Amino acid sequence: MLHLGDLRKDAPAAPARSGEPRARAVPDWPARFAELAAAARDPRLHRFYAAGTVAGETPLKNVQMVALDVETTGLDPVRDEIVSIGVVPMDLTCIRSSASRYWVVRPRAELHPESVTIHAITHAQIASAPDLGAIVDELLPALAGRVVVVHCGDIERSFLAAALKARIGEGIEFPVIDTMELEARLHRAPATGSWLANLRARLFGRKHDQVSIRLADSRERYRLPRYRAHHALTDALATAELLQAQVAHRFAPDTPLRALWQ
Repeated sequence: MLHLGDLRKDAPAAPARSGEPRARAVPDWPARFAELAAAARDPRLHRFYAAGTVAGETPLKNVQMVALDVETTGLDPVRDEIVSIGVVPMDLTCIRSSASRYWVVRPRAELHPESVTIHAITHAQIASAPDLGAIVDELLPALAGRVVVVHCGDIERSFLAAALKARIGEGIEFPVIDTMELEARLHRAPATGSWLANLRARLFGRKHDQVSIRLADSRERYRLPRYRAHHALTDALATAELLQAQVAHRFAPDTPLRALWQ
């Protein structure tokens, strides 16, 4: 996941009570997928929605998931684009690294030197990479029928929706379990303002008395190993491990999915 230091902002410091869910509107995702399948024009998107998703009452131990991370040219899905995608199938007890997928894709937006420094994907690499539209046939089946696990869902959902809208004329919706949001329940006050301002605050806001909820810092609290940051496949794996640790420490295998997803 791309973090740009020049977007650093302060965020609220008041912590939430342990395990307390935030008030948020969560769709009835099975019903929403049925609506979206009926409305989808692109056959690939129709198949994705037709695969459905499990009900919110399903215990976490019975949920098939896939950890997802994207690297981008910046943080604004209107101006910036995806440069790499990593996906790792998982559930509460097993991370299927052998079934993981990784793509470098050629963005239509400019590849800035600042982002190259962070994710290390160069102009030479993207010059020979396919456009994201060329991997839709592989990407959507990798996500279909699974609950997506991310660290900062605003990034993955907004960038994938914008990328597909630009290429097939339709965006995409899907439920996520956001490991950053789960950490925010413990360590951050509810955000106010625009989604982009909130995103910047969540990623970069840090006062001396505030706990960081970035991926590496969150993993450290659960004594997980430190990995190379800003590689989409490695960050997806790191997110999968973080969710397993969060559930082991703060929830239970029988916890209903609705307690975590959004």
